[in-house]
Amino acid sequence: MSLLKIKNIQNLSSEEINKKIINLKKEILHLKLKIATKQNIKPHIFKYKKHELAQLLMLEAQKI
Repeated sequence: MSLLKIKNIQNLSSEEINKKIINLKKEILHLKLKIATKQNIKPHIFKYKKHELAQLLMLEAQKI
């Protein structure tokens, strides 16, 4: 799983960015719940999702 490139997500519309942000926040919440309940997850996935969310939030702020 490789990180998203900014060039690939810059062409997205505001609605698509908002949908992706909401989905990522849900995924991060589920990962946190899995960590809290001691389920096995790969730690790099949590870091990857947070990084992807940061990229999308930055793009959202630039488009406003």
